[in-house]
Amino acid sequence: MKTNVGSADKVIRIIIALALFSLFFILEGNLRFLSAIGLILLVTAFISWCPLYSLFGLNTCPIERTN
Repeated sequence: MKTNVGSADKVIRIIIALALFSLFFILEGNLRFLSAIGLILLVTAFISWCPLYSLFGLNTCPIERTN
């Protein structure tokens, strides 16, 4: 897996993930589980790799590293 998530992208993903996690406490019923999307953003931020970016050929990381 090549790193394709840059540092600015990581920060944005973490902020959005935290916002989505807060929906768990705000929403009721089955809509609460929309906050689980935040987990995907958090994982991709910490591993610095996004499968959708790979699929579409996107790369926000300025330094290309191989893992």
